Amino acid sequence: MSKRSGLPNGVEQTMKETVQEPPKDKQERLLNDPDPGHFSLVRAYHLADLITLMNGFCGVMSILSSMRYCMSPPNHITDIWMSLVFMPLGLFFDFFDGKVARWRQKSSLMGQELDSLADLISFGVAPAMCAFAVGIRTPIDQVLLTCFVLSGLARLARFNVTTGNVPKDASGKAKYFEGLPIPTSLSIAALMAFWVSRGWVHENIPFGTLAQGTMFEMHPIVGLFLAHGCCMVSKTLHVPKP
Repeated sequence: MSKRSGLPNGVEQTMKETVQEPPKDKQERLLNDPDPGHFSLVRAYHLADLITLMNGFCGVMSILSSMRYCMSPPNHITDIWMSLVFMPLGLFFDFFDGKVARWRQKSSLMGQELDSLADLISFGVAPAMCAFAVGIRTPIDQVLLTCFVLSGLARLARFNVTTGNVPKDASGKAKYFEGLPIPTSLSIAALMAFWVSRGWVHENIPFGTLAQGTMFEMHPIVGLFLAHGCCMVSKTLHVPKP
C-alpha cells in the first residue's frame, strides 16, 4: 500500500504507466532527437518557417544587389533598383509567415528566432548596405550605419525577451510595440528610392558632405539612420499595434 496515494502499489504503478505525455510537435521531436536522421532540420521546418526564410532570402538578395551596384558604373542603376525592390518584398513574407503560423497553429521558438534573424537581414543590414552603395560611405558614415544595424539587433533581442510583458488587450494581442519596429526602416528605403529616381546619389546626395577632406568627413543625411536607430531601441516610445 502506498502511504502517499492510499492505493496498492501495483495499482499505483499501473496508473503511472497508463498516463502518457502529450505527443511532441514534429519540430520539437526532430530537433531534440539525438539521432534524427538525414536532413532533420529541413524536415523540422513548418510552412511558416519556410516563408520566413523567403524573407531572409530577399534581404540577402538586396545586399548582393547593392554590392553589384558598387562594382558597376554609377549610371548602371538596375542593381540598386533591385536592391530597393527586394526589401519590401521581404516585408510581404514577414507579414505572410505570421498569418500562416496562426492559420496552421504552428508557432514555435525556432520560428520566432528565424523571424528575428530574417528581419535583421532584410530591414537592418540591407538598408544600411543600400545607403553605402548610393554613396553614404565615409568612415564616420560607416560607423553610424553600423550603429543603426546594431540598434535593430538590440531591438529584436529585447522584443524576444520582453514580448510576454507588454500589456495585452481582451483578445490577448499586445497593445503596442516598444520602440519602432525594425520594418519601419523601409521608410528610409523609400526615401533612397526617390533619390535614385532623381539621380541624387554619390556626389549629389541631399545636404552634401560636411568636413570634406578631413577625418571627420560625413554626410549629414546619415543622421536619419542614427535617429531611426534611437527610436528602435527606445522603451518609452510606444507604437500602437494595428
